[in-house]
Amino acid sequence: MKAIKIPGYNHIQPVMGNNIIRIEASSNYSKIYLDNGHWLTVAKVLHWFEDNLEDDFFCRIHKAHIVNRQFISTISADNNILTLLNGHQLKISRRRKNEVLKTLA
Repeated sequence: MKAIKIPGYNHIQPVMGNNIIRIEASSNYSKIYLDNGHWLTVAKVLHWFEDNLEDDFFCRIHKAHIVNRQFISTISADNNILTLLNGHQLKISRRRKNEVLKTLA
């Protein structure tokens, strides 16, 4: 998986895609959760990440979440909950549910 170049205040920080667990949107910012327990907050919207991340590894499950498929533990289709390997649970939007289930199957 290739590195994504994350623009910062006065620098560009390369982050390997396979180190990203998930990306969470918050207004015009995004919080990138990494597999080493750290996170980065950047002034980019999720659409920017959708355009710059590899579709084979990442999936948008909600208007506020993109997840790395390698870190998905289980998906509960009954209550639209996705559980990550680190135990975090994220809601899958009703509108994206079928697309997510088909993509991750």
